[in-house]
Amino acid sequence: MELTLLGTGAPAGLPRPDCPCAACATALGADVRAATALLVDGALLLDLTPGAAFAAARAGKSLGGVRQVLLSHPHDGPAVEVPAGLPAPGRVPDGRELALLTGHRVRALAMDAGGTGYAVTGPDGQRLLYLPPGSAPAGVEDGDVGTYDMVVADVMGRPDALARLRAVGAIRPTTDVIAVHLDHDVPPGAELRRRLASLGARAVPDGTTLVVGAYEEVPDVPRRTLVLGGARSGKSVEAERRLEAFPDVLYVATGGLRGGDAEWAARVALHRERRPGSWRTTETCDLVPLLAEDGAPLLIDCLSLWLTDAMDSVGAWDDAVWADGGERALRERVRQLTSAVRAARRTVVAVSNEVGSGIVPATASGRRYRDELGRLNAAFASECEHVLLVVAGQAVTLRG
Repeated sequence: MELTLLGTGAPAGLPRPDCPCAACATALGADVRAATALLVDGALLLDLTPGAAFAAARAGKSLGGVRQVLLSHPHDGPAVEVPAGLPAPGRVPDGRELALLTGHRVRALAMDAGGTGYAVTGPDGQRLLYLPPGSAPAGVEDGDVGTYDMVVADVMGRPDALARLRAVGAIRPTTDVIAVHLDHDVPPGAELRRRLASLGARAVPDGTTLVVGAYEEVPDVPRRTLVLGGARSGKSVEAERRLEAFPDVLYVATGGLRGGDAEWAARVALHRERRPGSWRTTETCDLVPLLAEDGAPLLIDCLSLWLTDAMDSVGAWDDAVWADGGERALRERVRQLTSAVRAARRTVVAVSNEVGSGIVPATASGRRYRDELGRLNAAFASECEHVLLVVAGQAVTLRG
């Protein structure tokens, strides 16, 4: 089954008309995107958008063989004229299946935010899922949705849609996930590609033709990632963003509850409000057993608090204890942790503070902590495929 993306942008396109934002200003060349529309095997058109016939011609295709035009969502822009020769656009009621003379079968799926999703099965059995902007499938947990070879969806706007589909096995490691309905919420170019890759998805330019089931194009999601950054740099948000398209994430909070500390409680509450409802949370600094287990992805926030607990446990703040075995004990704790990271088979995203670029601490204990955190970060990073430094909310790739 062959799929041509006539457009990959949001309903208003990218750049948006008359929008002065930085993302729109830098959306040039291949990053210019018309409203999303899909041409399947030259016979099925999913969403009719302005200029669809010209877009098809630029891609070396024709709409002359289209036998069915289906709409996934209301079009909020200017009225779209139906090109001569095309059948009138329509929508399939949720749950109903449409059989085309070309051998394609199209099943309409209910969405949680309006619109209609379409599951298309080709004559040779390949399966394609197309979702409208701002929507995720509703009720997939209660039915057998099968496995898709390709999913075309609003990945940046609704990453939780991928989490729902992964939870029921509809998206497998071999599924090619294509991001469409791309808007100006994320800077185009390298930043967009980086964020999509972390979710197991990719974007392609308008006019691209894809073969459904081409596994070699599926991006690899890094198994181990370390996210570094200063205070309030956005490092935790970046780490959470990397896993928001995956179900059953285990959030490992190493900071403890700190009973009676209202400011700390407010920080914890803010973090919890950001997390998807399907994520689980555990409060522990015992990371080695968790890393040794198979299971859902781990998000560890953060290593700097883990180090505080480890230094407390070996008496690192007492010079005499530190010299009489405390330093050796801490080195062993760090070695055990990094060895567990190296052997981990589950996806791991860890957060840590980068404190080495700031003011030199005024106390010996502060300097000791700074030095040990630098060593821990370096040791942990050496075991990760992907290392990021977050500065002012912007992620800079150091490795991977």
